[in-house]
Amino acid sequence: MVKFELKRDRIIARWRDRKYEYIIEPRYWRNPWIGVLLLVLLPLAIFRYPAFLTMFTTANLLAAITIPLGLQLVGTARVNFGPQLYLGIGGYTAALLNLHLGWHPFLTFLATIVMCAAIALILSPITWIAKGLYFSLITLILPLAFLDLTFIYGDLFRGEVGLVGMSPLLDLGRVTWNYVSYYYLSLALMLFYLLVADKIGRSRYGVTLAAINEDEDVARMMGVNVSRNKVFYYVFPSVLTGIVGWFIVHTFRTFAGVTYLPLDYMLKILIIILIGGRAYSYGAVWGAYFVAILEDVIRPLGPINYVVFPLVLIAAIVFLPRGEGLFGLYHKRHHRDYFPQLKVRRN
Repeated sequence: MVKFELKRDRIIARWRDRKYEYIIEPRYWRNPWIGVLLLVLLPLAIFRYPAFLTMFTTANLLAAITIPLGLQLVGTARVNFGPQLYLGIGGYTAALLNLHLGWHPFLTFLATIVMCAAIALILSPITWIAKGLYFSLITLILPLAFLDLTFIYGDLFRGEVGLVGMSPLLDLGRVTWNYVSYYYLSLALMLFYLLVADKIGRSRYGVTLAAINEDEDVARMMGVNVSRNKVFYYVFPSVLTGIVGWFIVHTFRTFAGVTYLPLDYMLKILIIILIGGRAYSYGAVWGAYFVAILEDVIRPLGPINYVVFPLVLIAAIVFLPRGEGLFGLYHKRHHRDYFPQLKVRRN
């Protein structure tokens, strides 16, 4: 039988020898369930507007790309400027197998995981060899080189127009229902990534993350296998990013490297990280929604969007606290941890 205890700031549930705690401090916006509830109820207000549903689905996918990148940044102590490489690998793997071999989305999902894991494992030694700026330059070049391949082998990748006509993940018979279902699926994917990042940050593995990010030499002295952990925290987030590419293929039913591989797409990810905070996994959500809404607002203005995003990035670098994002402005005056983050409590 489950027993409940109501405390000042939390509800405690006990079942057999297990104990579960749920924070209830809505006045401090500490409870993430409030945000989850708002996101779940959002389609009820906009389900008649497919453009808005698409915009918020895109926001969920941007957050789903940024959350694994946050894990990678801390776990490898390296700044990756090219996570969209694995977005492209996952997307093209799923699209080509589905179009040319007729594979079911479930099979393309498995193939995406295998392909992204294999390529990330092959490239993982750069986390030991390349340091600082050299690692960032390598990761910046790789997606651009992949983009060139999509143009060179245009008969296969159709680099200029992209691949279209892939099998849908599901079809409910009505366009509006499909848009709503894809929003909820993208939301579930993003929330799952949030849960994984939060659990890692709060577990004993999070101590390893913190140690590597703080000082690799000290981490080695503590007995941490730095090289092995770097490989894991490079490969695992890369696979998660590849899954987002698979999701894009089977929901939007189109995929073009010219959309996801260029540098301007990486600018959006950097803005999300700077706004949400490098080590704040929950900050990726509001950062992603900000970028998705901004992109939708400036799209009718035409080429000006190529100027707006760099300006927003520069403003975020100059005015926001380093590594803490918008929440860091509030955190300066209220020194308290309101949101789960990748910083670790050392017991």
